[in-house]
Amino acid sequence: MPITLPENLPAFDILSNEGVMVMSPGRAAMQDIRPLRIGLLNLMPKKIQTENQFARLIGSTPLQIDLHLIRMTEHQTKNTAAEHMAEFYRSFEEVRHEKFDGLIITGAPIEHLPFEQVTYWEELREVFAWTQTNVHSTFGVCWGGMAMIHHFHGVQKHMLDAKAFGCFRHDNLAPTSPYLRGFSDEFVIPVSRWTEMDQREIDGKPGLVTLLGSDRTGPCLVEDAAHRALYIFNHFEYDSDTLKQEYDRDVASGTPVSVPEDYYPDNDPSKRPRNRWRSHAHLLYGNWINEIYQTTPYDIQTIGA
Repeated sequence: MPITLPENLPAFDILSNEGVMVMSPGRAAMQDIRPLRIGLLNLMPKKIQTENQFARLIGSTPLQIDLHLIRMTEHQTKNTAAEHMAEFYRSFEEVRHEKFDGLIITGAPIEHLPFEQVTYWEELREVFAWTQTNVHSTFGVCWGGMAMIHHFHGVQKHMLDAKAFGCFRHDNLAPTSPYLRGFSDEFVIPVSRWTEMDQREIDGKPGLVTLLGSDRTGPCLVEDAAHRALYIFNHFEYDSDTLKQEYDRDVASGTPVSVPEDYYPDNDPSKRPRNRWRSHAHLLYGNWINEIYQTTPYDIQTIGA
């Protein structure tokens, strides 16, 4: 089954050409089935790139997905055309009375700031509280996951001496988790951050279970069953060249940066990087969508009741 997207959203043609099953809202309305309503609270500056990345993953399941793009109410993006935002996005204030089967909260390039200094922090805290009554399952990604686990459990983020940047080996710590069906015992995942979460702090919070982790870069995926949430601190959603784009940007601006670790063949930036995480990315988000489908109420209005 396909993901439902507006026909004039850039992701519609991009994903269609990649073979992802995409359906227009008009065609979806003719099917006698309730699609899963998934919201994407997009905090990243490159909105369209992020839309494509997550739509690609959640649109590759055998279920019909109705994707809704959401933005913070007052925060204005500087990197995406105002026309695109006006046509495809709604503010949190506009959707706060609606119910969603799932919500993805993306990362944001503001990890150097204390949470309380983020301009939209108070509204984001409202979003976190709202998920407990209006969202069946929430997926916090990178900074979004750090912000959620801090809000609900007081876990702090800690600055690193050097940026964790590259593809790092991770371990499957919970092979029987329904979110990790089909996962290998070891795999790689892109990492790009200046902060980390402390596994000891997470272990000290009742109800938190670390599902994926690395000896080098710490906890990666944490389940918070009480809040019906997953927190991931790394980037399964990245395209093959996303780390390259970040590296090239820093080189061009003169920012000191190391070559992304274990990313380019022979660690040579002149060579085309290889994607070694794509299959696990589809597994994780497909498993998340499947768990939502298995557990969400058919009457969406009863979510959070």
